[in-house]
Amino acid sequence: MSAPRHDRCLDESAMQRIFADRHHAGAQLAEQLRQYESRRDVVVLGLEPGGVPVAWEVAKTLGVPLDVFVVRTVRAPRDPDLVVGSVASGGVSVLSHRAVTALGLPRATLDAPVRRALLELRRCEAAYRRYRLPLSLAGRIVIIVDDGMATRATMRAAVHAVRESKPARIVAAAPVAARATCDMLETLADEVVCAWTPESLSMIGLWYRYFSPTTDDEIRALLRHTDTHSHECGSHVLAHWDG
Repeated sequence: MSAPRHDRCLDESAMQRIFADRHHAGAQLAEQLRQYESRRDVVVLGLEPGGVPVAWEVAKTLGVPLDVFVVRTVRAPRDPDLVVGSVASGGVSVLSHRAVTALGLPRATLDAPVRRALLELRRCEAAYRRYRLPLSLAGRIVIIVDDGMATRATMRAAVHAVRESKPARIVAAAPVAARATCDMLETLADEVVCAWTPESLSMIGLWYRYFSPTTDDEIRALLRHTDTHSHECGSHVLAHWDG
């Protein structure tokens, strides 16, 4: 079941920007997640890069731990413009059965692209975490936060990946998301919380007055200011073929 949304149909080119910045957006989103406040079984994951400042505000308001979650795309071996899947934190690989079948790609040809994506993912995680271990997600309520969702691709990959860690519940959350994206995510996540759901969403940045890129240094600083009490979770590769 999803939280109530602001279903106002706003013209992106004419609207006033709703959020001052990602921190302001996170504070607004947190108000719709108050039912998870101060619960010891809740973890907030920020999708890097832009979702981390939003998630930081959510975690701070709710008084729960924060962690970063990384997703990288897997591209077709001979056509880098075609995305055939993704890899995510925890070493989980999510491949699109539909795309792979349509392109006629043998499974073995995807091993190298998956390895490359995993190497990039681990490099990014090492840069963000330094010596900070990832939080355990098993048996917990996991709130996955992004700064906006024009499409469901990144959040969809994150939900699939987090599901492999056997959480008790997955909540997909964003300050703004296309209405159709929220509707589709409701078939994947246990709950979807979208503060604003316009009919269409072409550019997330139009909803923010200040929308500069989130830097690695900013992500590291935000993680340092969270509860550093964490538990190690295993790293492994799982080939997950979706429908």
